[in-house]
Amino acid sequence: MRARARLYVARLARWMRREWPVRPLGRMRGVARDSGMVTSEYAMGIIATVAFAGLLLKVVTSGPVKAALQAVVERALNVQF
Repeated sequence: MRARARLYVARLARWMRREWPVRPLGRMRGVARDSGMVTSEYAMGIIATVAFAGLLLKVVTSGPVKAALQAVVERALNVQF
């Protein structure tokens, strides 16, 4: 039974390759290559980056975080060699 199933699958695969050949997208007519981001994607990326930078600046300059960072730097500078 398994040999019969393998034969069926092999015939089906041959038929599919013949009926539906796979062509690389670059060789098909009318298909433009995607060469990168468009202007709107750049704009959205810049807006998201600026928003994240603003949020990060707000967090880092807050009182508790600023004090913790200052303590870490002072501890690192006072290390005995």
